[in-house]
Amino acid sequence: MHIPDGYLSPQTYAPAYGVMLPIWWRASSVLRKSLRNRQVPILALGAAFSFVIMMFNVPIPGGSTGHAVGAVLVAILLGPWAAVVAVTIALVIQALMFGDGGVTAIGANCLNMAVLMPFSGWAVYRLVARGAPIDSRRHWVGAAAGGYVGLNVAALATGIMFGVQPAMAHDAAGHALYCPFGLKAAIPAMCGTHLLVFGWVEAIVTGLVIAYLQRVEPGLIPAPRTASRSLRNGAGAGARRIGAVVAALALISPLGLYLPARFGAGTAWGEWSADEIAKLAGYVPKGLHHEAWKAPMPDYSLPGRESAPLAAQGVVYVVAAVAGVGLTMLCAYAAKKSIWRKSVEVDSGVDAPADGA
Repeated sequence: MHIPDGYLSPQTYAPAYGVMLPIWWRASSVLRKSLRNRQVPILALGAAFSFVIMMFNVPIPGGSTGHAVGAVLVAILLGPWAAVVAVTIALVIQALMFGDGGVTAIGANCLNMAVLMPFSGWAVYRLVARGAPIDSRRHWVGAAAGGYVGLNVAALATGIMFGVQPAMAHDAAGHALYCPFGLKAAIPAMCGTHLLVFGWVEAIVTGLVIAYLQRVEPGLIPAPRTASRSLRNGAGAGARRIGAVVAALALISPLGLYLPARFGAGTAWGEWSADEIAKLAGYVPKGLHHEAWKAPMPDYSLPGRESAPLAAQGVVYVVAAVAGVGLTMLCAYAAKKSIWRKSVEVDSGVDAPADGA
């Protein structure tokens, strides 16, 4: 679902940035007023969780791959505006450091995965779990349903962005300058795989984490009749438990390499190289020849080591996961210094919700 450089025309990615700029400003404004300093570890870990869970490529045997995002989980714990910030940080690190998603497409990818996904999934979660006791199954059921809906909303938006490109920009011969597949191909391809497979992966991940937190750290779950309760123990046991989960995921992240190789799954739809798209479309759109940014570790690997043995690639994959987790957390803490510079810490009573409601 990470749109690469060269797949979207300027007529698409420029407006996406234009839409995201006020959203980023609004998110920082909401969090400045509502999110407390002691909640920053949870925000940082939420960004790290989103980063590392997206490295787990789930294969469709003989087909493509996809992954969970974790945006709805962050929205449930801290509110959707916090998810905007957390997932944006993860997506920017992925694009700049690892070439996972294009630099020109950061606005579009953030719109799909850091805005549409968490807000739609959070709304579903609230609908199902609102007013339920903390130990009610409605929380994890609502979380799973929200994850499923949120990922599919993001997939639909991505399919539309891909699909409008041939009509928006093409040469005299009728060849698309960017993504060569129209709406009739892009929407079924994106929505079909996510409805049937990847949406369920997101649902399972989100539901399982909420069910786990219900048992071991119920204080992290939103209280009944509230949209999202801020965390009183954000820097304590709850953060340590989530940190342990993130660390474990980073260590087993090579599964995101091994499973697609084991089942013969190809590249995720819409993330092909120039050679791959030439085989699929019969030509290479001119836009794909322009590389906007050269990532230091493209595809979470070392440059020129793409043909290294799978075991060696797995080691580098773990290094990339650990580096990415560290960078996302550092960026979250850096955001704390800028966004929350003027915020006032409140250490007693119930904090204001972080969702802006």
